[in-house]
Amino acid sequence: MTATTLRVVHSTGYRYDGGATSSFNEVRMTPLSDGNQVVLHTRLDVSPTAWTHAYTDYWGTAVTSFEVHELHDHLRVVSTSTVDVNRSTDTDRSASWETLRSPQVLSDFAEFLECRPLVAPHPDLAASITEASARAATPEALVASARELIAERISYVPGVTSVSTTAQEVWSKGAGVCQDLSHLTIGALRVAGVPARYVSGYLMADNGHELDEPTTGQSHAWIEYWAGSWVPLDPTNSGVVGNDHVVVGRGRDYSDVPPMRGIFTGGPAEDMYVEVSITRMR
Repeated sequence: MTATTLRVVHSTGYRYDGGATSSFNEVRMTPLSDGNQVVLHTRLDVSPTAWTHAYTDYWGTAVTSFEVHELHDHLRVVSTSTVDVNRSTDTDRSASWETLRSPQVLSDFAEFLECRPLVAPHPDLAASITEASARAATPEALVASARELIAERISYVPGVTSVSTTAQEVWSKGAGVCQDLSHLTIGALRVAGVPARYVSGYLMADNGHELDEPTTGQSHAWIEYWAGSWVPLDPTNSGVVGNDHVVVGRGRDYSDVPPMRGIFTGGPAEDMYVEVSITRMR
């Protein structure tokens, strides 16, 4: 696969009714470098100007924390990054059920096998997955069955869920967005004993644009499951994760990689806004 260079501009923030007197925040908006992508340039701008501290968290995600201690009627954070993406399609998927149930795997991936509240599947889904895993000759076959079960039940409908909606609630609603589909898939795989993790990042939804022409992008979520190596899977977009996906962070679920999180004192937040622009450079 030929490498793709993408320029990602992610803007987010709040407007405050009456102003905020103090604000404490942390953001995860900077893409990471790994075997599939290399960050060529990155910059984070905060307005009003704030004290900042950058570090890498437990999961390997770049975090910037900052504080504002003056009256302000808005908070704006802009992350600008240029990333070379050259995603490998040569992933090891040969792990057997015996391998996944070995003490080594259970120990190494314990955090990605726990069904925390955001991903714990509805009893009906858990029962169906248990039956499917008994029939599946390999973990890879189980993944295909889980995808089919979820696709049959869940429709992609924006606005019906929030970042705190659990996988069980999504199953009952029968609708959700990329975060919800990812949580459902992760929980289903973990119930079957397949390690799975949440991936937060960006997606260039329309590759038809010309070079150097900005297009509206998306904050996006997908998953990776372990079947001998970590295998990417996008439950929202036919499963394919390609060079139009840019990874920002990984964790057990959304709560490990929220793009922005914080507290403030002062007037109520009037609204939050998010804008993502992606330009294909080559």
